[in-house]
Amino acid sequence: MASHVEDIFTASDGLELFQQCWLPEFKAKANLVVAHGLGEHSGRYRDFAAWFVPRSYAVHSYDHRGHGKSPGQRGHINGWAEYREDLRVFLAQVKGRFPQTPTFLVGHSMGGLMVLDYALHYPEGLSGVVSSGPALEYGADVSRLLLFAARAMSHVAPRMRMDNGLDAEGLSRNKQVVQAYREDPLVHGWVSPRFVTAMGETMSSTLQNAGRWPADLPLFIIHGGADPICPPRGSLRFFEQAGAQDKSRQVYSGYLHESFNEIGREAVLGDVTAWLEARLG
Repeated sequence: MASHVEDIFTASDGLELFQQCWLPEFKAKANLVVAHGLGEHSGRYRDFAAWFVPRSYAVHSYDHRGHGKSPGQRGHINGWAEYREDLRVFLAQVKGRFPQTPTFLVGHSMGGLMVLDYALHYPEGLSGVVSSGPALEYGADVSRLLLFAARAMSHVAPRMRMDNGLDAEGLSRNKQVVQAYREDPLVHGWVSPRFVTAMGETMSSTLQNAGRWPADLPLFIIHGGADPICPPRGSLRFFEQAGAQDKSRQVYSGYLHESFNEIGREAVLGDVTAWLEARLG
C-alpha cells in the first residue's frame, strides 16, 4: 500500500529541516520534488500527492527554513543561496535513495521561482521542471512602500519582521481553501528586509538569465490567468526567453494564484500528468 513518511534532513549549514514523502505501493515511475511557496509549507501539498501517488509517482517535499515545521526565523534568509543549497541537498538525498528513477522539480509561487533559479544553476540530473505561478513579478497588492522600506533596512535591520501583505482571497476561488489557509497554524505572513531584497534580486536575475536555460531540459509553466499575487506577465517573459527546446506554458482563464487548489484543479493536474507522461515516454 502507499506510504507517507516524515523525517528531517540536515542542510549544509547544519540546520535540520522537516521533510515528508508520499510513496506509491510499487516502484515509482518518477520522483516529483516539490518546493512550496512563501509562508506555506509542504503539508499543503497532501492533495497534490493524493493525485499523483495512485498514478505511480513519488512525491517528496520539505519545509523551507523559516517555514512550517522547520526551524529559523519566519520568512527570513541571509541570502537566496541558502534556499538553493537546501534544495540541492534535498535533491541529492532523493536521488541517492532512488538513483534509477527520473526526477522532476515542481515549484509553486516562491517555490516556482526557486525551481527556475535552481535549474539555471544545477540542471544536471533533472528530467524536467514544472513551475506553477512563479514569483517573477510583484502583484498589485505588494506595497511599493514595503519594497522601499525593505531595501532601506536590508543592511541596517536585516531581520526586522514585516508583514508580507499577501491577501489570502487571491489564492483560490475555492472559499474552503482560503479558510483553511487562514486557519492553518503552520502558515505565516512574515518577511524580513533581507528576504525581500534577496527575492527581488533573484526575480531579476532569473528573468535576465532565462536564455541560459539548458536546451535539453524540458520546462512546463502553468499560471492562473487572473493571478493577482504573481501576475502571469512574469512567467510569460521568462517563457518567451527560455532556451529550452521543449517548453510549454498553460494559462488557466479565471484561475487565481494556486492553480493546484483552484476550482477545476483536475484540469491542471491532468495537464501536468499528461506532460510528465509524455516526457517519460
